[in-house]
Amino acid sequence: MLQTKKSKNESGTAADKKGIGVIDCDIHHNIPNIQAIFPYLPRKYKEQIELWGPLHGGFGMNGGLHGRRFDAFPEGERQAGSDLAFMIKQHFEEYNVKYGILTGEFVGCTMVPDPYYAAALCSAYNDYTIEHWLEKDSRLRGSINIPYHDIAASVKEIERVGSHPQMVQVYVQGGAAHPYGQRNYHPIYEACIKHNLHFAIHVGGEGAGRNASTTGAGYPSYYIEGRAARPQVFMAHMASFIFEGVFELFPQLKVLFIEAGVFWIAPYFWRLDQDWRALRPQTPWVEKKPSEYLQTNIYYGSQPLEEVPNKALFDLMMEASYASERMLFCSDYPHWDFDSPKLTFPKMDKAVSDNIFYNNAAKLYGLPLHKPTEE
Repeated sequence: MLQTKKSKNESGTAADKKGIGVIDCDIHHNIPNIQAIFPYLPRKYKEQIELWGPLHGGFGMNGGLHGRRFDAFPEGERQAGSDLAFMIKQHFEEYNVKYGILTGEFVGCTMVPDPYYAAALCSAYNDYTIEHWLEKDSRLRGSINIPYHDIAASVKEIERVGSHPQMVQVYVQGGAAHPYGQRNYHPIYEACIKHNLHFAIHVGGEGAGRNASTTGAGYPSYYIEGRAARPQVFMAHMASFIFEGVFELFPQLKVLFIEAGVFWIAPYFWRLDQDWRALRPQTPWVEKKPSEYLQTNIYYGSQPLEEVPNKALFDLMMEASYASERMLFCSDYPHWDFDSPKLTFPKMDKAVSDNIFYNNAAKLYGLPLHKPTEE
């Protein structure tokens, strides 16, 4: 990553923040094993898993040990990210994490073809998260997994657990059968607004189950190809939200895009603004330039932050992407491509750094705001 000398107006790493700390908006908590959710599943699906296995979607080669950091596995036969005490010591204490938004490891359950099974798995995982994570630590906030291919079941699940005070967002994969701006999803957004929840889209599931192809050109041969194509999936969803008029119908809805990088966003919205001016008769209900919706309704995660050739270009792209107001820090813990709060960013202006590491998320999720301090 870029390294520069610290100037009078620049902040250091997360460890130098004089107590402001970090709000990590992408922590992948896990279950120790599939049996952990059995108490929350109907007998039918427990027996199905015992006989056939979970069958909730596969994942491509993702680096590390099944995609996790080698040092993130607690003792015993437990999965990385499945032990709260271990996570607190390794991640929260090491990086001064004040609050963590849990995004989980079970989102693959949403893409199984059987809608009843998908709904049961989502409910079980949500209940497990509440009992074993949210109720164990007040610093944690949760994400509601929904079987988003079944709109009615998704709304039912939001209604069931959406009033929990530590649930802050509805959570889906980037992979989908249709772009998320289309009108069949509107009941989900109505439920989100009713319960003061945001709508978070995390990469994953592209080309799996009933979802559309990994890329616009078809299915790639290697993981790195699909990984490089993640921005195009988010581009499709962003354009759909804007041009289908979702933000006009639901102006209070906040949509998060997590784990597809950052610096493609600015040139993409430049193009959207240009095409909007030329093609406005096709979507007359879109009242504002697309980039204005970016500044009011869209947030994005910092991970994986692209490495750029020099600090000047980094600063330019950060400004062009409205990072000071729209970027949320995401570590992706405990995955192999984890972004350290101490090492990922170059030196930044203190106000920008405080916003990205803490204030933007605090405002979005209703957490205590940090009071500025002098250098």
